[in-house]
Amino acid sequence: MDVRPISPSALVEELADRIAGASRSSWVRVALDGAPAARPGELADALIGPLRLRGREVLRVPAAGFLRPASLRYEYGRTDPDAFYDGWQDFGALSREVLDPLEPGGSGKVLPSLWDAAADRATRAPYVTLPPGAVLLMDGRLLLGRWLPFEITVHLWLSPGALARRTPEEERWTLPAYARYEEEAAPRESADVVVRVDDPRHPAVVTGA
Repeated sequence: MDVRPISPSALVEELADRIAGASRSSWVRVALDGAPAARPGELADALIGPLRLRGREVLRVPAAGFLRPASLRYEYGRTDPDAFYDGWQDFGALSREVLDPLEPGGSGKVLPSLWDAAADRATRAPYVTLPPGAVLLMDGRLLLGRWLPFEITVHLWLSPGALARRTPEEERWTLPAYARYEEEAAPRESADVVVRVDDPRHPAVVTGA
């Protein structure tokens, strides 16, 4: 495994160059995958401005806006790691409402969010139509290995020790799900870009993971 240290700002610029360098004839669907402790949402937000400066329209869609209703998420209790891994995220809705319309020849009409998990009700968000060449940034956890269609995938990787340290006590029941994810989905092998973020102030791009 080779590790190349990089500053947070340089990482954003490097990723923005890669994403903006994709074909402008269709949409570019980008996954920013990582546990909440890896802060994938912060990276998504940081990419919006640089991508727009490079002439790309951008829409950020947090995967957390497509969680299942509480009655389904908590069917086996509120702290079941296997249910968290397999049943919390509505991957079918992510495909149907966000990713599939951005297939070549698609409508470009996407739904930014479906379900408000805190209020446990539909968001009733309006659809947004993206022109060809626009970039979709989807940030969230456990996104890879699900047959979701992305042009570019970025995995923010935390070592098991760093993940445990940076996960709040009340959420540590999720740690077995992330261990299962590393074993079954192997995100460090499947992602186009792997970034180690044990210390968010000093990320490093990983190759040969």
